[in-house]
Amino acid sequence: MEHPKKYHKQVINKNGRSVVVEGPVTTQELDHYYFDEGLKAFRPPKKQYEAIKSIAEFPEGRIIIARDQDKIVGYATFLHPDPLERWSTIKMDDLLELGAIEVSHDYRGLGIGSTILKVAMMDEQMENYIIITTEYYWHWDMKSTGLNVWEYRKLMETMMGYGGLEPMSTDDPEIISHPANCLLVRIGQNVPEESIKTFDSLRFMGRNDLYM
Repeated sequence: MEHPKKYHKQVINKNGRSVVVEGPVTTQELDHYYFDEGLKAFRPPKKQYEAIKSIAEFPEGRIIIARDQDKIVGYATFLHPDPLERWSTIKMDDLLELGAIEVSHDYRGLGIGSTILKVAMMDEQMENYIIITTEYYWHWDMKSTGLNVWEYRKLMETMMGYGGLEPMSTDDPEIISHPANCLLVRIGQNVPEESIKTFDSLRFMGRNDLYM
């Protein structure tokens, strides 16, 4: 399967700030920028910066960034699911995972997360993919937001909705280990029925009639 990438951009002008949201961007383009120190949810900023540059080199890898001039203040990554995850048990070229989305604390409240997702879905190629993200409550920044687990779950659902991702059921043990965890999915308009059936078998691997 080919993975063409078409660049799109939006500019957020709010609260005296101008933030460019753009992508997919290449590794070479990322070299012109640097990571905000507030982007530390997954690993130290410099290491995460190197990680997203690596993802940008994958054939299917997509990096959408939000930047204040040459400072990256938010980003999202899209790539095939990790080989160690359930979602790679059956190899699907048309399955992408929204692996990470993060906005620096100092830039929250500007609508950056939702805009990143909207820009990501502007590329018509995204209609050829099933896109998933797995949300686990232990990854959520409830401390700084002051939200409880259910309020944060609603916040994530609302934000992911800007990218067309909606909750879907699954028997994945990690997801069903807590009622706030969830699988969110977007099925592109051009995804064939056979891929949807294969994806269903991944969602419910405990059901022998669906497992392939």
